[in-house]
Amino acid sequence: MAHQQSSRARVSPNSDTEDMFEMATVLAPRLAYFAGVARTEHVTRAAQEMQVPQSTLSRAMVRLEQDLGVDLFARRGRTLSLTPAGRTFLGSVERALAEIERAADEVRADADPATGKVAFGFLHTMGAETVPGLIHAFRAGHPRVRFSLVQNYGEAMLERLRAGELDLCLTSPVPNAPDLVARRLDEQKLRLVVPADHRLAGRRRIRLAEAAEETFVTLEPGYGLRRITDDLCREAGFKPRIAFEGEEAETLRGLVAAGLGVALLPPPAVPRPGVAELTVTAPRAAREIGVAWLDGHPDTPPVAAFKKFLLSKRGNLLPD
Repeated sequence: MAHQQSSRARVSPNSDTEDMFEMATVLAPRLAYFAGVARTEHVTRAAQEMQVPQSTLSRAMVRLEQDLGVDLFARRGRTLSLTPAGRTFLGSVERALAEIERAADEVRADADPATGKVAFGFLHTMGAETVPGLIHAFRAGHPRVRFSLVQNYGEAMLERLRAGELDLCLTSPVPNAPDLVARRLDEQKLRLVVPADHRLAGRRRIRLAEAAEETFVTLEPGYGLRRITDDLCREAGFKPRIAFEGEEAETLRGLVAAGLGVALLPPPAVPRPGVAELTVTAPRAAREIGVAWLDGHPDTPPVAAFKKFLLSKRGNLLPD
C-alpha cells in the first residue's frame, strides 16, 4: 500500500500542464494493454491475442491501477470484470486509441508514393498559370498524388515552411538562410506598368529613372516584390513616392488602369486593358524565382518526386 501511495503522489493530476504531461507519459504505454484485457476480460487470452507474456500484461495492469489510484478490474481468479471506473476509463481509452490509429493512417497515406500528399506554397503571381501548369505536368506521371496548396507572400511562406506546414515553396527572392535549402529555378522580367493614357504609354522601352517623378502603387512591406521595387528605384537614383500599397499584383494592375499610379510588376497571365507595359532597360529589372525547403527535413516519397520534378524545370519554369 505504501508503494501505491508513493506512486499516486508522484503523478497526482492537477491543473499544471507539466503534471498533465507527466501523467500522460506514465499512462500511455499501458493503454493498449488495458483495452486488450478489458475486451477479453481475461489476462491469458489477452496476452495470447496481443502476443505479449502474461506476466508483462498482469504487471502493466497493476501498475496502471496504482498510477491512477483507482481499481479498474474486479478479479476472480484469472477472470476479470470491469468496475464502473474501468468502464468509464475504457470509453476514453478506446477513443484515444482510435484517434491514434486515425492519425497513423493519415500520415501513412500522406507518405504513400502513389497517393501521398505534397504541401506546396507559392507566390500569388504564380497561381494563375505557372503552378497549375506545373501540377498538371507532374501528375501526368503521378496521377494520384494530392496537393495542399497555399498562396502567400514570400516571408509568410518561409515561416510556414519552418513550422512544418509546407514541404516546398516557390518564392522570390530566393532565400539565403542557414536553416533552408534553396535553388534558383528561373528569372522573371519586371515591367513598368502605366495607365493606357499616360504620357509614357506610347513607349516600348524605358529607363526606370525616367519614372522618378511618378506616383507608384506597390505591394506592402515584407513582400519580396516590394523589396525588389525599392531596390531597383534606389539603383535608378530615386525613392518612389507611394500612393497605394496592396497585397496582390493584379490588384495593383487594376489601380494603375484606374490612373492611380505606375507599378513594377511581372507579366500578367492574361493581358489587362487600360494599361501599357514597358520594358525596363536600366537598371536590369527582373526577379529570381526559386524553390526552398527546410534543411535536414526528410522527404516523403511524393515530396521527393515533386522536388525532383521542380528542379528539372530549372530555366524552363515560367511560361514564355
